[in-house]
Amino acid sequence: MATDTTALARRWRLELNAGTTAVPDWQQVFGISEFTPKMPPNIEDSSTYDSVGWKENTKTGQEWSIELTINRKIDDTAKVYVPTHEQLRLAAFASGSASYVPIRYMDRNGLPEAYQGRALVTWEPQGGAYTDLDTVKITLTGDGPLVPITNPLA
Repeated sequence: MATDTTALARRWRLELNAGTTAVPDWQQVFGISEFTPKMPPNIEDSSTYDSVGWKENTKTGQEWSIELTINRKIDDTAKVYVPTHEQLRLAAFASGSASYVPIRYMDRNGLPEAYQGRALVTWEPQGGAYTDLDTVKITLTGDGPLVPITNPLA
């Protein structure tokens, strides 16, 4: 007998390639407190007189982005930030090829949903009161396709 369980939003795991295309080194981004992937298509009205008054539509393109919030993690004895957080921050302030990050994200429970692509980074520290955590809102704006991949955790 099968049981239906509702998936949780925290099922997503994001990784950055800290290596090269030829020799990838996928590293997990820790400290994610919110994660929202978006993949809206571009739909154009393709209606003609032949559609007898019914609207017709054609998908002409696709874009993707991910909005996430991280709790900024540090190694307070070595006085360094988590490497993936630094990779994102530095890409946000770079230009040219250094401004892109190779990413992949997948269902951390091994379900089949997983994707890979290349993105530009927007880095927005959230500030706050003296009792708040140091959080950063990050937007990954896709450059090129977001490709479905086999979940590496499956």
